[in-house]
Amino acid sequence: MRPLLLTMGDPTGVGPELIIKALLAGIGDRLDHPLEVVGDSGCLLRAARIFTDDTRLETAEGGHQHLVIGERRLQIAQRSALDVTRLNYGSPDATCGRAMAEYVEYAIERCLTGTAAGIVTCPINKAAINASGYHFPGHTELLAERCGVDKVVMMLAGETLKVCLVTTHLAHRDIASRLTSAEIYRTIKISATTLQQQFGLKKPRLAVLALNPHAGENRLFGDEEERLILPAIRRAQEEGIAADGPHSADTLFHFAVRGAYDAVVCMYHDQGLIPLKLLHFDDAVNVTLGLPIVRTSVDHGTAYDLAGTGKANIASLAAALTMADRMAGNVDA
Repeated sequence: MRPLLLTMGDPTGVGPELIIKALLAGIGDRLDHPLEVVGDSGCLLRAARIFTDDTRLETAEGGHQHLVIGERRLQIAQRSALDVTRLNYGSPDATCGRAMAEYVEYAIERCLTGTAAGIVTCPINKAAINASGYHFPGHTELLAERCGVDKVVMMLAGETLKVCLVTTHLAHRDIASRLTSAEIYRTIKISATTLQQQFGLKKPRLAVLALNPHAGENRLFGDEEERLILPAIRRAQEEGIAADGPHSADTLFHFAVRGAYDAVVCMYHDQGLIPLKLLHFDDAVNVTLGLPIVRTSVDHGTAYDLAGTGKANIASLAAALTMADRMAGNVDA
């Protein structure tokens, strides 16, 4: 079976030790797909030694590297050979940035050529990547360009609630002017298609939120609902998509978390992320919708204050691996 590829992320962040903690916790044993880490064996060995001295690197038949911890073994696709004696936690340089990008580039290529089932990403440092010569705000933009798509949707997901964002990181004063009916429709369409193809839902039920309080209160608080959101919903419905709204955000989530909807399409970041993180602060997963490949990620950053301590929480990584495994299984079915 094709492996899931887990990219190591920032060599000076919590990614390497999260991977080791997940290995020691037996997360990989519960996956249908085998797990392969894309990263740096020296960094992973350093992380393993935070937890135990019973660890070593082995080169297996065919040249594959394995990190061995006690009775557990982790296959590594070695894509950098950083000098760990010169790496300080929380201080990535341009060389680290180049390595972070290379891990993702390699994983994308493996998925596009059909030799891997999906990608799970550990957190990166955007400034370090750009210092190395790349010009992408983050993982998502790099993935979209390399996969040849011009529109992706950020979904934050847990077992209880899934939210899909029309806009992401914008000042609140700019949200209304940046919304268009076309973008709302495309978000609905991509969300529905990915939920079908990668989540195995035959007819996903989508709630589409209003922008304004009380869904505009008959234009008293704004006209975006009538002018932008409702036409997008109707267009989606004409194509057979089970989307409805615009719903007032202050009431809709009550019904969504009780199973009335499979996902909620939100107009802006905090509208979706506040309820999501209230329910899934530790185990939320960042999923990129609209790609031709499976990609999930932890929903947190490099956590430099915890890097090297062994104290970082693996709940989000465990959830991201479990979700990617399930999604890849639906694609292969």
